[in-house]
Amino acid sequence: MPKHPVWVDDMIGRDAMMGCDALKLRFVLPILGALALLPSNAQAQGAGLGAAGELVDPDILRVCADPSNMPFTDKSGEGFENRLAELVAAKTGRKSVAYTWFPLVTGFVRNTLAANRCDVIMGYAQGDELVQNTNAYYRSSYVLVHPKGNGMEGVETIEDPKLTGKKIGVVESTPPTANMAANKLLRTAKIYPLAVDTRLTPSMGEVMIKDMLAGKIDAAVIWGPMAGYYAKELGADLTIVPLVKEKTGSRMSYRITMGVRPSDQEWKRTLNRVIRENQAEINRILLDYNVPLIDEHDNPITQ
Repeated sequence: MPKHPVWVDDMIGRDAMMGCDALKLRFVLPILGALALLPSNAQAQGAGLGAAGELVDPDILRVCADPSNMPFTDKSGEGFENRLAELVAAKTGRKSVAYTWFPLVTGFVRNTLAANRCDVIMGYAQGDELVQNTNAYYRSSYVLVHPKGNGMEGVETIEDPKLTGKKIGVVESTPPTANMAANKLLRTAKIYPLAVDTRLTPSMGEVMIKDMLAGKIDAAVIWGPMAGYYAKELGADLTIVPLVKEKTGSRMSYRITMGVRPSDQEWKRTLNRVIRENQAEINRILLDYNVPLIDEHDNPITQ
């Protein structure tokens, strides 16, 4: 299941902050699919490989990841989280990166991080209760994507009357569906499935961009990292507008962190230091993948 924000009640926890990113009331998070609850003994692990009481490998960066979830992770190592893992390994003195591959479906956390098979999930919505979050290392939002010159120039919110009657693509159960419903846009929308196995089916972000280029939909509302990546990959001349000016409805922007076990306090501090000292390099990696980055004031980050 791709990394889309979904209703918190359907997925997991509540946003403490950007949460999700979720800031405020975080009733939604961009997280990675329906994940199973941590086992109760995950909070009280015994002596580990790293700091006292922590089961963190000191020599190898052990990453929990989906094997086919571009632009985030991929077994070929082409995702931006793969590149971030290489950066973290180098900055923490690890000799290599090793992956525990598991699809982002129910049971992901239980079968990877909580089972001590790996030590970090490279991209996780802030505020979720299944893992302990590091500090956020990027913030992005859902975006409106449309071909240039199709009459939607200047549209910055889902409330804009210019969207009335348009066939807009959106993934089911993601935050924008509520805003679209409130503005009666679902009547003409094309709804794409949230629960897809990307080992067998293309990412819905890719499918929506291709449908738009083929004239099957007029526009799409997509999680920013997916939209930016596939627009670039497909060489499409599209307008991408971060939805940061919504006045009502669901929040569209989210903070993304790394996820670790609740017991791994020293490991979290180490990762927070890596993020703090290497934010500029992290931004460059994300921008290489055309991820729409925004700061805490909703201004675009371009370098």
